[in-house]
Parts: sequence; structure tokens; C-alpha cells
Amino acid sequence: MARNYLKKATKTSTTDATDVTDTVKNILDDIKSGGDQTALDYAAKFDKYDGNILLTEAEIDAACDAVPDKLKADIAFAHDNVKRFAEVQKQTMQSVELEVVPGFTLGQKCIPCQAVGCYVPGGRYSHIASAIMTVTTAKTAGCEHIVACSPPRPNEGVAPAIVYAAKLCGADKIMAMGGVQAIASMTNGLFGLPKADILVGPGNQFVAEAKRILYGTVGIDMIAGPTDSLILADDTADAHIVATDLVSQAEHGYNSPVWLVTTETDLAEKVIELVPGLIADLPELNRKNAEAAWRDFAEVIVCDDREEMATTSDEYAPEHLTVQCSDTAWWRDRLKCYGSLFLGEETTVSYGDKASGTNHVLPTSRSAKYTGGLSVHKYMKIVTWQEATREGSKDVAIATARISRLEGMEGHARAADVRLAKYFPGENFDLEA
Repeated sequence: MARNYLKKATKTSTTDATDVTDTVKNILDDIKSGGDQTALDYAAKFDKYDGNILLTEAEIDAACDAVPDKLKADIAFAHDNVKRFAEVQKQTMQSVELEVVPGFTLGQKCIPCQAVGCYVPGGRYSHIASAIMTVTTAKTAGCEHIVACSPPRPNEGVAPAIVYAAKLCGADKIMAMGGVQAIASMTNGLFGLPKADILVGPGNQFVAEAKRILYGTVGIDMIAGPTDSLILADDTADAHIVATDLVSQAEHGYNSPVWLVTTETDLAEKVIELVPGLIADLPELNRKNAEAAWRDFAEVIVCDDREEMATTSDEYAPEHLTVQCSDTAWWRDRLKCYGSLFLGEETTVSYGDKASGTNHVLPTSRSAKYTGGLSVHKYMKIVTWQEATREGSKDVAIATARISRLEGMEGHARAADVRLAKYFPGENFDLEA
């Protein structure tokens, strides 16, 4: 295959990565040994906030009162979409039973995690949608205790819209704390909270590293890197819409890759021409992020045909994958590696990020090759059970004894032997490997 790169990235998401592991590990260790007060000390240092860590009902009500009615309606609309889609997803997980041999029954149960910590970014941007995506899915899964935490702004606290969204979606507690200290507090059950069984939600490199280090002690949704997006476009695509969609994702951060893969050189060149002007028209912070992301991380690739486009896309395994091509059914069936798929010009990643109903917590850095995004499934444990009659256990016991002895595990074999001897006295079985 021949791929023509009209624009090639000069950096990858790890080029400028700071080694934060030691810093994060030291903070985690300090808070684990020092408890509430140490977490408060870090909050004062990094969050520059000295208000209540767990918001009172009065503080929550006051924050909700500060949210305009129009925004409340928009949040409720998004919450309803996410909730209804999560409910449908939950229906795909069922408890089952199977009698594998007469008298020997196996089963599966789906049990939600009990305590969940939802991290909601609130630094550069107030991620209202992250509160909706994480809390709603945990509530729909049936988790018993849900904490939503978000970085407070100095002398202000958590953004009122985040507080409103967290409460509407079902958070039991709302924590005004950010960064590693918030992750450590939820993991260790500080401030009277239950220890989290699983931590979910996006965050900066320090939050991501804290979750990575703690994985095993606590469950996590995924190990996340910078957000990334890829657009597949053919001769039916609108260059202005393609360019706008690329810029809309590049504003996430200076190291957020965006990629265009197309069969059309003219379209590719037009998009490259349009993007700088669209970036220049953004507000300052958004503009700086998008400028750096486009300059250093973006790629524009021209392929010979749609099969080569699909192969390229699967290799990149993007977090967000948009198809602005004809015959969307072909693409839906052919594409294999992505976090979330957006088919046709009539939808866009921004819809999924905010309000359409699919989850925006998705695999990044090519991890879509092996995992999907956040859903009710992430909070559910699929556990198994078995039960048997004495007669039903006979053949299983015989096979277990023989296999165990072949493996050299005599203790396992004898656990089967004693049951055969008790349940079927006087019968002789060939139990040697």
C-alpha cells in the first residue's frame, strides 16, 4: 500500500511527556500514610482551596440555584440520552444457567461494584459532560455509593454546573478536590467515604498516572493518554466541515492528535488550507491548544482506495473515528479498531462528547485495539457459580482426578477422590492419569 502524507506529525503523544511517576508515587504514598490531613495539605497546595472538601446539601443547593434554567434543561437532555442508552447496554448483560451434564449446573451472575469514584476535570474547562457520562453509567449499573470529585477553583469551589450535573445524575457525595490527592482520597476512603472499588473519568497526566499506579489496588476504567480523533473522508465530504471537526478536537490540548485519511488529494489540500483560519478564530486558550496540536501532532494522509483507508484507520485505532463517506454501512461493517464511531456528516464527535448518549470516556493512544470505552459493563463484575447433585458430580470428579494427576497436582485429585468414595461407596474408578 502507498500512503502519501501531505502532513506528517513531528511529535507523538510521548515526545514531550514529563516523567511524572516519581512525583505521583510520592504523593500517593504520603496520603496513604498521612490520611485526611495530608490530603488537605496537598489540596491547599495544588487546588488553592480551603473550603469544605465534601459539599454540604446547602452548598449543593446553592450551586444548583446558580445554574441557568436553559443549561439545566440541556444537562437534563444529555443525562436522559446517556441514561437510556446505558439502560439498553445493561440489558445485554444477563444472569444465565447451563446444565453441562445431568445434575451439574453452572451459572453466571452480573454484580455491580459497590463504591465508585468519578473524576470530573474542572481545570482549563468545566467538563460538565464528564459528570454526566461517569455518574449516570455508575448509577444505571446499580452501584451503591458514587462519589463525584472535581477540582475546585481558588476562592470559588467546584463549577456550579458540574455540581448540578453530578447531583442530577445520582452522585451520593460531591468532593471539591482535584489531582492526585482526589484519586488517593477516593482510593483510601478518606473523609468518611467508602474505599472506591473502581475509579473512572478523564484527567490530566498526573491523574492518569495515579490511576495507572493504583490499578490492582483499585479498578480503573482505562489508562488514558491525550484525546485523539481521525476522520475518513471521500469525494462526497465537505472540506469545511471536515476542517471544522478536526479543529474542534484539536482544541482539547496541545498534544491531542487529529488525523485526516482520504482518497482525495484536492480535499486534503483544501482542508490543510482551511484549518489555520478556523484555529485563528478560536478564543485564546482554545486557539493555543489547537495551534500546537495541528502543528506538531496532526497528519493528513492520502490513500489509493477505501480499503487502504480502513486499514490505515485500524492501525491508528483512534479514540474517535468519523466517517464522512458514502456507503456508511460498508464502513460500519469493515472498521474494527476505534473507541466510538460517528457515521456520516450528520453526526460529529462533539455530539458524542456532550449530549447524544454514547459515552465520551474512551480508549486513547491506540488502546482501542483491545478495549472499548466506559459503559455500564465497566462497573459490572461477571461472576460464576456451580451446583451439583451427587450423581451429577460423578463424571466431573473422575475427569478432575485424572487431569490433576497428569498435571502433578495430587491434592486437587484427592479433593475429587474423597467425594467419589463418599457418594459412590464400593464402586471402582480408574483415577490414574
